[in-house]
Amino acid sequence: MKLDPAVVKLLDLDPQNTSVSSAGGGGMSSASTSKIATKLGDGTEKMFFMKTGRGREAEIMFKGEHASLNALYNAVPSLCPQSFGHGQFSSQPSIYFLVTNYLDLSRRSSSRSSAPSLAEKLAKLHTTPAPIPEGYDKPMFGFPVTTCCGDTPQDNEFKSSWADFYANNRLRFILRRAEKSNGSDKELHNLLEATASNVVPRLIGDDHLNKGKGIAPVVVHGDLWSGNASVGVIGTKGGEAEEVVYDPSACYAHSEFELGIMKMFGGFGGSFLKEYHQICPKTEPVGEYEDRVKLYELYHHLNHYALFGGGYRSGAVSIMKNLVRKYGGD
Repeated sequence: MKLDPAVVKLLDLDPQNTSVSSAGGGGMSSASTSKIATKLGDGTEKMFFMKTGRGREAEIMFKGEHASLNALYNAVPSLCPQSFGHGQFSSQPSIYFLVTNYLDLSRRSSSRSSAPSLAEKLAKLHTTPAPIPEGYDKPMFGFPVTTCCGDTPQDNEFKSSWADFYANNRLRFILRRAEKSNGSDKELHNLLEATASNVVPRLIGDDHLNKGKGIAPVVVHGDLWSGNASVGVIGTKGGEAEEVVYDPSACYAHSEFELGIMKMFGGFGGSFLKEYHQICPKTEPVGEYEDRVKLYELYHHLNHYALFGGGYRSGAVSIMKNLVRKYGGD
């Protein structure tokens, strides 16, 4: 397999000392993955990981994943691979690519690792203030580029209010996607409107959280189910295997937003959360923590309903009915 000149140029490689081989699945339905191995001038070998896909969907997805990986990497470098760039093949302009550090998931440590745990790394990520976006004078909720959660391109337009962002850029946005995929749905529409209009300001309003002080945006992975976390070695310099994440769909958000999908699919037990919350405490009021996580889990039920249909609707309806019953009063 020959490496496209656009990738050679991006990474400044010597094509004569570089090889490309398949690396298995690619995360999105139409993506394929490759391992790039190159010999440097000093005789050492360096490896990269490359995703490729066709068309506008791949272009959007790779641009979002590039920015997401580097947002996580800049806050906690050992949490995920660094992305080196994305672009278009010069030999086949319909093919887009993303190139990151190689992540060797086959290297598992047999003994207790001395590296920080995933709970520690995630807590560090969620206690690191988000950067100030270009053109703004303070941190905002949102993200500079479109990101994809599964195959859903998300609306990351910046908002100063987390409640506004979650109600509009996540809940109302994903309802439109779900109705486009599955047809109009009066019950779902009315429940979501009651949730966005009444439950959201009551549970996560800016004047409600942290005794009226609100919350500061932090970078979240955005799609952190157990299939996007593993143990491995980043890069080719060796070292011990440690817990890492990949395939992010980042945004600047409330730290607890991360926990919605983590709870939906499981894989992160009570000991994980106990360790995590020792570093990243639950937002006040702590008594409403479980309901906030349920509210954040709702988005992922709706996204899965938009993508796959079927039984995900009933999960979303159940969550909304319970939250509206509890918090939906005027």
